[in-house]
Amino acid sequence: MSLPNTPEQSQLGRASAYVDRYDASLLFPLSRTPQRLALGLPAPVPGTAPALPFFGADMWTAFELSWLNPRGKPQLAIAHFTFPCETPNIIESKSFKLYLNSFNSTVFADAEAVRERLRADLSDAAWRGSDRTGTVGVKLLAPDHFDREGVAELDGLDLDRLDLDCTDYEPAPGLLTAAFDEPPVNEVLTSRLLKSNCRVTGQPDWGSVQIRYSGPAIDQAGLLRYIVSFRNHNEFHEPCCERIFSDILARCVPTKLAVYCRYTRRGGLDINPFRTSWPQALPANIRTARQ
Repeated sequence: MSLPNTPEQSQLGRASAYVDRYDASLLFPLSRTPQRLALGLPAPVPGTAPALPFFGADMWTAFELSWLNPRGKPQLAIAHFTFPCETPNIIESKSFKLYLNSFNSTVFADAEAVRERLRADLSDAAWRGSDRTGTVGVKLLAPDHFDREGVAELDGLDLDRLDLDCTDYEPAPGLLTAAFDEPPVNEVLTSRLLKSNCRVTGQPDWGSVQIRYSGPAIDQAGLLRYIVSFRNHNEFHEPCCERIFSDILARCVPTKLAVYCRYTRRGGLDINPFRTSWPQALPANIRTARQ
């Protein structure tokens, strides 16, 4: 069941009051269905899990989470959230920030109470309007463990080394080709040149992408030009990742494919979608230098 919410109804691009008292109603879920239908993915069937061509999750990191302990002293944490890609909704990012800000002057017994509140609210929003339920993963990292948060670039062969002309700045799947008449390969390819724009405000979203696949060798120049072609595309992070996955799958026909996008943070939040054609553990949620 789709929700009536649309991106244009959200707080994106509007002046917003920053509420500092807990308010779960600030969360603004958006149905994944319209964007997935536009990609040619199957419509959800009530009572069943979505028949998607991928597994995966959206991994968020919140760097601006704070609340008060029972004595009124501010507490801090970095929060990691894991939204399964099977959730019927995403959470609009500005509403997520406003919701987290509502914790700022709210008293909680301890960090575990905060984690449970986050888990319950986010799970409700992510599955709202559906006849199915599930859980959003929430992990809080205390300040004495902040030094465990590493910085690492995505591993793989850097496509950005290629010296080439680029002329397409809207998604151009026709740029994708593969060597179907040659032996298959196993490759991991990366680029830091992924850029798209917020669907509502047009503000730039900067990202890196890692493509891991087995199958006919993908033409690297065409793949880089394809990644660059998102430069003027207006869409949220999660559909961009699913579009990249769907286009490569359709045009290059790999036997295995995984696409991992890491976007730079905005408003203290980063979003990192991961889609894979085979069941596997999620990649480590380690930020890149730009994040």
